[in-house]
Order: sequence, then C-alpha cells, then structure tokens
Amino acid sequence: MRRRTPPPPAPLPQRHGVDPVRVRLPFGGGWATVREHLVERLTGAGPGVVAGMFDAGLVVAADGRAVAPDAPYEPGLFVWFHRELPDEVAVPFPVEVVHRDAHIVVADKPHFLATTPRGTHVAQTALARLRRELDLPALTAAHRLDRLTAGLVLFTVRPEERGAYQTLFRDRRVHKEYEAVAPYDPALALPRTLRSRIVKERGVPAAREVEGEPNAVTRVELAEHGAGLGRYRLVPETGQTHQLRVHLNALGVPILGDPLYPEVTAPAAAGDFRHPLQLLARRLEFTDPVTGAEHSFVSGRTLSAWSAPAQWADQEP
Repeated sequence: MRRRTPPPPAPLPQRHGVDPVRVRLPFGGGWATVREHLVERLTGAGPGVVAGMFDAGLVVAADGRAVAPDAPYEPGLFVWFHRELPDEVAVPFPVEVVHRDAHIVVADKPHFLATTPRGTHVAQTALARLRRELDLPALTAAHRLDRLTAGLVLFTVRPEERGAYQTLFRDRRVHKEYEAVAPYDPALALPRTLRSRIVKERGVPAAREVEGEPNAVTRVELAEHGAGLGRYRLVPETGQTHQLRVHLNALGVPILGDPLYPEVTAPAAAGDFRHPLQLLARRLEFTDPVTGAEHSFVSGRTLSAWSAPAQWADQEP
C-alpha cells in the first residue's frame, strides 16, 4: 500500500479570507504535463482559463515557484492556485461573536450566509468573514450549519486542535438545541421523538426518508403557539443533512420559509433576503476537550415569523 504523503504548507497567502486551492496529482493516468491534467480536471473553469493561469504563473509548487506550462506530469505532486472568486451578493447581516478565547470562536451566524466556502459561496461565508474581521487566518470550522439556517457555529483557532473539537460532534458529545417556527396543529401530539432513515442523494436538492435502520433522531417539543403558528424546540441526537426540516415536514408542519419542504420551489433571487428559513441553532453546550471548561452558549437572534408575525405575513413571496 502506498503511504499517503501529508501536504506541505500552502505557499500562497489567503485572499479575502479564502485559502488557495490545493491539488494533489493522482497516481496513474496518461497525462504528459501538469497543465494537461488540470485542464481536464477543472472543466468548470471555462475554456482557456486554466491554460491562462499557467501562462501567467499563477499555479505554483510547494516552494512557491510557478509551475511551467510544459512541466512534466509528476504523480503525487502538490500544486496550488487561487480560484477566481465568483460574483457574490453581499449578505447584509453581521456575524456576531458570542465567545472568543485562545482555542475557539463561537459565532452567531445570520440566515443566508454559508458557514464555509463551497460552490458559489466563497468570500461571503462566515469563515472567510471571521478570518478577515478577527485577523485569524488559521481559523477553521469544527462543524457546519446550512446556509439558510441561522445560529451558533463553533470555529477553532489552532489547526492542531481542530480534530479534538470535531471529534465532539462525531461522537455526539455536543448538546444542540434548535428553534423553529411552523404551522400549529392542535391534533399533533407533542413532545415526541422521531426516528427515521434519511438519505440525501448527490445532485438532488431535498433529502428524503426511506425504509431501513434509523440514522436520524430528533426530539420535537412545542414551546408555545399563537395565531396559527407554533414555536418548536428541536433537540437532534444525530446530524443528518436537513434532518430537522425533514422531520418537521414529516409531522405535517413544515418550517416557514423552507424552499425544499414540502415542495422544491424556485430559489429566491440573489439579494432577496425577505423570507429567511425559520430555523435557528439556539443553544450549544459541550465540555471543552482542550481546557476542560464547561461551555453553554445561547444565540441572541430571534425568528422573524414569531417576533414580528404581522411583518412576515405582509411580505410578498
């Protein structure tokens, strides 16, 4: 078995809080040059873009030197470059810092802001913003929230400690509570614990429940209700994609502002922030694996459909 070589440190600095892209050339294949492989691999960049990057000296090796356009293909070689940042609409809401120490940052993320760079959301992400605003270029996310979900996210300050905090989530040693606003059904018996098997297929926007061993567990409680709406407290034991949204939809009370459940609808136009998904990561509690401190954090955000229902009802879809 070939031993995997750990990547060397990036020879390029961050841009706008975003790391350079790192590519490790695979073993096997019939590419004659590094350029030939990347042109084939990065087809989404557009015709001539990758070739232009090589001509401009923007693809570099571990020593920071530009990789020549005719450099021979070398299996296992690491190369770096900066992606062309997409044209992003700024999310006009701040990322509030709830807690900061030498090891972690706990942020209160607004709706519509992705946690980490992915796809068309790169600089307009909580991670990139915090790196810039806090001057913490090594900051990384210990877990993620959906872009449409607001609330608490844990970031780690020191790369060497990231694994310890990620393990908390993997081993389910983090207590998480969410809040949601959805229709009120007086016939719905609550509290209850839902257990089902949820699958999320690549390329399919919505997740779905299927037969099989449960992999998603959520306790659902009704905190209060009024004007036909309920404010629900959700305590997940697992972390499947869209788990809370799928489970409330299965109960017949889909979360307000959800573009996927019960039906997939056309996404809002870029810059339309009028109807945020009414889901909030309200509470985060855990024992710090590095310091041993007992942490309990609460979001300061509110869900607009509950705090200002008249304003929500008056908004045009």
